[in-house]
Amino acid sequence: MSIPNIISLARLLSVPLTIWLILQGAWIWAFGLFMAAGISDAVDGFIAKRYNMRSELGRFLDPLADKALLVSIYVTLGTKGMLPQWLVIMVVSRDVLIVGGALLAFAMDRGMAIQPLQISKANTVAQITLAAVVLGELSFAMLPGFLIPALISIVAITTLMSGGHYLFNWARGQNSNHGGAPLP
Repeated sequence: MSIPNIISLARLLSVPLTIWLILQGAWIWAFGLFMAAGISDAVDGFIAKRYNMRSELGRFLDPLADKALLVSIYVTLGTKGMLPQWLVIMVVSRDVLIVGGALLAFAMDRGMAIQPLQISKANTVAQITLAAVVLGELSFAMLPGFLIPALISIVAITTLMSGGHYLFNWARGQNSNHGGAPLP
């Protein structure tokens, strides 16, 4: 197993501990572990590209680790009342739509390219930023009052745009003979 894949696997394995820390109200530790996971995402990507260590396993493991961490964080923060439930439902529903579309395309023996859309990349950055800011605020209580509501709006807008774009591309791909809609 390559170094980038080991880093991605460690990030995936950090999810239960991060969630447990949030549930225990150990905000500083949860914030630190979440930040370490975010840094590890950048590091594994850099190593994979720089040292030509890209792999088929990494192509699936890296986004799986990212999604597992983000979805778990959002559900846990929503359950604890730290994020609005409607936003959590929106974020999780988008990811279920993506995974469901990919599984359906596979079941129908249709091609599906795995290439993130730019709006999906922006959505992921917004989701990570919001989670980090919420955990940071819970840890240090030093942020201006407008920041979290502004980030919630950005996450909601980019989630809707990304989900809508994905749904459109998937439907278009499934209605053609080629398949191959990009996966955000």
